[in-house]
Amino acid sequence: MIQIREVQRVLALLLMIFAQFMLLPEAVAWYYGDGGTLAFLDSYVITFLVGALFWFPVRRAKRELRNRDGFLIVGAAWVLLPLASTLPLLLSGVTSSFTDAMYETTSGLTTTGSTVFSGLDELPHAINFWRHLLHWIGGMGIIVLAVAILPLLGVGGRQIFKAETPGPMKDTALTPRITSTAKALWFIYAGLTALCAAALWWAGMSPFDAVNHSFSALSTGGFSTHDASIAYFHSPLIEFILMVFMVLASINFATHFIALRRKSLLPYWRDPETLGTVGVMLSAVVLAALYLWARGTYPDLLSALRFASFNVISIASTTGFATTDYNLWPIFVPLLMLVLSCFAASAGSTGGGIKMVRAILLLKQGLREMKRLIHPDALDLVKFGGRRVEEPIITAIWGFFFLYVTSMAVATLALSAAGVDFISAMSAVIAHINNMGPGLNQVGPASNYGGLSDLAKWILTFTMFLGRLEIYTFLVLFTRAFWRY
Repeated sequence: MIQIREVQRVLALLLMIFAQFMLLPEAVAWYYGDGGTLAFLDSYVITFLVGALFWFPVRRAKRELRNRDGFLIVGAAWVLLPLASTLPLLLSGVTSSFTDAMYETTSGLTTTGSTVFSGLDELPHAINFWRHLLHWIGGMGIIVLAVAILPLLGVGGRQIFKAETPGPMKDTALTPRITSTAKALWFIYAGLTALCAAALWWAGMSPFDAVNHSFSALSTGGFSTHDASIAYFHSPLIEFILMVFMVLASINFATHFIALRRKSLLPYWRDPETLGTVGVMLSAVVLAALYLWARGTYPDLLSALRFASFNVISIASTTGFATTDYNLWPIFVPLLMLVLSCFAASAGSTGGGIKMVRAILLLKQGLREMKRLIHPDALDLVKFGGRRVEEPIITAIWGFFFLYVTSMAVATLALSAAGVDFISAMSAVIAHINNMGPGLNQVGPASNYGGLSDLAKWILTFTMFLGRLEIYTFLVLFTRAFWRY
């Protein structure tokens, strides 16, 4: 039985915590004085009061949360928080369309990075900052942050943390206490963000651009303060810095924590998922660069390597930055990039897709099945990192993969029915379920999603939720078994 009062209390607390973040763009609006001051102040008051209104009647509800409560809290929060995030966009007059506002904020919090806005260079500073702040909050997860805070308010966080965090093996904690684990993850996340912002500032970005793009890079989000994205800066140094941090954001943050605690790089070398992520990205960069050079897309190998490396890593890490309209490249490379976005990022990172660990285990299981055709009685265990992977995990991964592919097919058909051409529809669905951003054709990196119909935007909004919550966590809410007493 779902404990509605406890769920309501946690959601109300999350809403009040989330409201505090609106004070940051309020300060930006006051500093720059180019609009948004009243919009963010009103949004803060409305969000906090609504949270307080729902919290007060259930403030004494303190029973221990169960797994089912955790799934409901996470699913509801990932709908409720983008909804609250629309207030500044609507109240500031940046858009009068609720559909566009909901799409933009969902894209921000799920770190998808696709946008319906054009004229980003002219947006008020506070609105641009809010879009990027949503990336940063959503990257590690407002709920993971809340898990570090909620015990102080009398709310257990293990069930919420398990439902929120990505990957097939979610019970491995960095520390004995789940609260300490959440704090450790946010410490690493905030530290890398600060380093990225400082490096970008040193490389020539303004402080405002440096902070915003560091939010996008570490969350693997992809929002930019400029319509031209990273091409606006015309700087190989800035591109290199962003590539480094996009790769770091694609690696399991638990691995970063262990490496920092041991003061050694060996944890990276000993982690097969990290080696897979980095190895696949570097191999794809070399392949793409050689192909573009051979096809005459760029006059020399160095130019091909520069543009291929940044854009391949950006898409493979599911960030979505761009330095050129790769929609104009020979189709092999953009398709290769879309495929990479499906699996290149590690579990426990801010990247999307099915994650590298699942891809490795699917490959190993496939090879094992072929061996069994030849040697039916042979004992062949699937191992990862030297440890045996239990059969229930393999089964769960196959189930996840089936739902992942089926969801992409259904969403592509739905977009096609909404009037989107097949290439645009297919690439948009891949981009949104992987929380990556730009697609091809009509929704390529040189354009945005503003030209799609409202129906198409709602289909893609739902797809973003599916991708961010790794399908199981979101779809389970629509099953009869979940609601059955």
